[in-house]
Amino acid sequence: MIGGWFVTGTDTGVGKTCVAEALLQALSRKGLRGVGMKPVASGCERGSDGVRSPDALRLRAASSVTVDYRDLNPYAFEAPIAPHIAAVQAGVEAQLGVVQRHFARLAEKADWVVVEGAGGWCVPLNRNQLLSDMARSMGLPVILVVGMRLGCINHALLTARAVRGDGVRLAGWVANCIDAAFDFVPENLAAIDQRLGAPCLALIPFNKANKSDAWQAAGDAMLAGLLPDWS
Repeated sequence: MIGGWFVTGTDTGVGKTCVAEALLQALSRKGLRGVGMKPVASGCERGSDGVRSPDALRLRAASSVTVDYRDLNPYAFEAPIAPHIAAVQAGVEAQLGVVQRHFARLAEKADWVVVEGAGGWCVPLNRNQLLSDMARSMGLPVILVVGMRLGCINHALLTARAVRGDGVRLAGWVANCIDAAFDFVPENLAAIDQRLGAPCLALIPFNKANKSDAWQAAGDAMLAGLLPDWS
């Protein structure tokens, strides 16, 4: 059985990359072999090595094993739009089978694979499949990143319902404070926690001065909640 987690979010821009990166770094601090994966990415940059995703590069840097970039990020598109639309513009259709093959290669080299989705749970992968189909095919439990802002309760509960409706286990959720003007964070957090039916693995404060320390603490907290035997 492959170990790892699929990191999804209530929306785009809620901190999925930061959460995946922090979890990979926590695995490394415990001496566990972890590798990141960003199967589909848009808004990528073209350089001497080809088209690369900044998010995927962060996950590669946080991984404790060395892997081929193509395995980590098989589909990279330059246009900063929804991945399936960017793929059409590039004349490509992302294939689930291709993602599965690259995922299997990563799983052979690491004990834990941390996969970061794109956008939210129901973002299209191609004309017929969603990223949720990809997550389900990997057999990984889900970590839900909730952007703490107006509407977060509804978005969190709807996403959790969709994850479970697709037959995937929700391992826990992370509350990421992304809006400085958002009031009543404790009240909103409590409302989600009472209803989501999965543990809150970490709370990330907004714009903390020692940001790296905050994310390190969050990574350790997540790992302790997910793998209590390693805490």
